[in-house]
Amino acid sequence: MWRPFDIRPLTYLTFWLNELMNGRDPIGYHAVNVLLHAVAVLLLWAAMRLLISERAAWIAAAIFAVHPLQAEPVNYIFARSTTLATLLCLAALFSWARGRRWWAVVWFGVALLAKEECVAFPVLLLLIELWRSRKSSGGRSVLKSALAPILTMFGLALAAGVRVLVATSQIAGSGAGANAGISWKSYGLAQGTVILRYLRMLVLPWGFTVDPDIAAPSASLGLLAWAAVTLLVILAAALTWRGREAALWFLGGLILLLPSSSILPAADLAADRRLYLPLIGFAAAAGLLLERLRPAVAVAVVAVLAILSVARTETWRTEESLWQDAASKAPLKVRPKIQLARAVEPERGIAILQEAQALAPRDPRVSSEQGRLYLALGRPDQALMAFGRTLALEPRSADAYNNRGAALFALNQKQAARQDFERALAIDPCQFDARLNLQRLGGKIPPGQGCRYSKEQSKALGEK
Repeated sequence: MWRPFDIRPLTYLTFWLNELMNGRDPIGYHAVNVLLHAVAVLLLWAAMRLLISERAAWIAAAIFAVHPLQAEPVNYIFARSTTLATLLCLAALFSWARGRRWWAVVWFGVALLAKEECVAFPVLLLLIELWRSRKSSGGRSVLKSALAPILTMFGLALAAGVRVLVATSQIAGSGAGANAGISWKSYGLAQGTVILRYLRMLVLPWGFTVDPDIAAPSASLGLLAWAAVTLLVILAAALTWRGREAALWFLGGLILLLPSSSILPAADLAADRRLYLPLIGFAAAAGLLLERLRPAVAVAVVAVLAILSVARTETWRTEESLWQDAASKAPLKVRPKIQLARAVEPERGIAILQEAQALAPRDPRVSSEQGRLYLALGRPDQALMAFGRTLALEPRSADAYNNRGAALFALNQKQAARQDFERALAIDPCQFDARLNLQRLGGKIPPGQGCRYSKEQSKALGEK
């Protein structure tokens, strides 16, 4: 169910509309993502034609369209927030380039409702205006007239940032901010190396994965990486000051990247989809550099990127191929193995989870997934042992109690199962599976005021 006051309400509105039109069929969701990307490419081309040379604009739009970094945000349905926010920022950029600045403010405000990571976009507009003021005889008056809408955008960005910080601190399992599972210091130290990895992938597009194996570095290595990033920013700023237009757009790309790579901690230290918005600047910079070469060079670059993008999209074709790729590129990481175990047949999944358990014997996610697979295989006794290990590692987990209750129920130990479902609801009164299981056993269901369930879940619980 769509709720207008959720985080990223515009994105969830599009998911809700998708569900109304064709239910949970993934084809409709993928079609919308592809359509959003196509519109974003057209808007980028239209905006760039007004801001840089036409030839460079064509090259920039082509790179933005086919760079393999774009495969993840387009193919990953839940990454629609990134695609939608970028499209709306491009609408703002197009409006700004046409002199319709307050329309740009409106588009940017709507973009913040899709995803808050676009908060640095007004800085890009400020850079563009500073560049124009240096190139124009009446530059100061033009810059002065642009300040009011830019400051309004900064105010909107600040409000959105504060709202997200508050929301992520209150939503358990949000995977961001206070619930990211990583300290601000560790996240910040890691992002220097992450940004350098992103920049390498822009120029040398290989090593893509849905779950990169990146650990928080030591303080010395983290600071060294940030020193390199800072040096790049200073160099780009110096070249911009000397009139290098490509440097201006490269600097803009770095600025667009910073909110997701420095300010708000996230459970994922790196994610390829975070380059979708910054690629506006990086693609423009590449277009300006490649237009100086023979057209055949630009065509060859775009063709190679397109081939790599198709290959990357093939990896996203099935869950098994996606997580097999991630597990092979991060052999010492547990999460890709857990996801791969979910995507394959249960017997093979058990073998994969044994590898994960050898890597992380005290990770409750591994034993929990083992229990789920044992239940699927009709081996509730082994499932009970696995869920018991999970509870020993996570004694306050409502999910773990519910899972153990399911194993007990499969063993026909209904009284013990009922007690576990009740324990799960004592910890989390909104735990859907525990409520449903207890209801089926005829147990007393505790009140669930404020619980949010999907239409299907509410129907299963007999709620209106």
